[in-house]
Amino acid sequence: MSENWEIAAIRLREAYRTGQVAPLRDLIEPADGEGAYAIQAINTRHWQESGRRIVGRKVGLTAKAVQQQLGVSQPDFGILFEDMRVANGGVADAGRFLQPKAEAEIALVLKADLPEGSAISQDDLAACVGEVRAAIEIVDSRIADWKISFADTVSDNGSSAAFVLSDDALALDGADLYSCGMVLERNGEIASIGAGAACLGHPLAAATWLANTLQGQGDRLRVGDIILTGALGPMVALQPGDHIRAVVGGIGEVSFSYGEQK
Repeated sequence: MSENWEIAAIRLREAYRTGQVAPLRDLIEPADGEGAYAIQAINTRHWQESGRRIVGRKVGLTAKAVQQQLGVSQPDFGILFEDMRVANGGVADAGRFLQPKAEAEIALVLKADLPEGSAISQDDLAACVGEVRAAIEIVDSRIADWKISFADTVSDNGSSAAFVLSDDALALDGADLYSCGMVLERNGEIASIGAGAACLGHPLAAATWLANTLQGQGDRLRVGDIILTGALGPMVALQPGDHIRAVVGGIGEVSFSYGEQK
């Protein structure tokens, strides 16, 4: 294991307490995915040993425009911990975040473990989906001013910070994940629009990519896991006092307020 990976992992953990840090280019090459996932794994193990519980994964970089911006040709993923969950209609405490943005997504919840030992097809993935929910991910970066490379964002847990799930849940066969429209409002004004097809062509395609990537790393998705499949439209920067609401056509709506906990 590279000493630089350990140093980068510590630097990122400390940023949760001390604030933003400079990009990690002195420790890892911007396109080094293998090293970045190793750094992410170091911190995942640290947090698990500290008592945090994994409840799923988030897929990021599903938009082609963002991939082109960072010079990559594939998505990335990060870990969802239970303490990242914000109740639907609840408050995301501004004191937890540095430079947060919100994006509307489709979440999948698994009803069965994914099979082991062979490539996962989209049909394999679909057969294991128990619920579909509207979701909002709050993304955040410990890297100053969001000046991230692919390695920065992967190392930094996929730039993930929190998530909100809708109360309503659908069966997969009752949901149109491809052509569903999305509207995200900030304080009652439309701030972002999109569609299911904006997420790597189809949210199930993003989830299937995740399943195969995890399998390649010796891991897999299991029953009860939450998958945030990726943004359906542009991110929206958050300011204290904002109320965010997302509606995903035919699937549901989800909201939260960004401010101080009472």
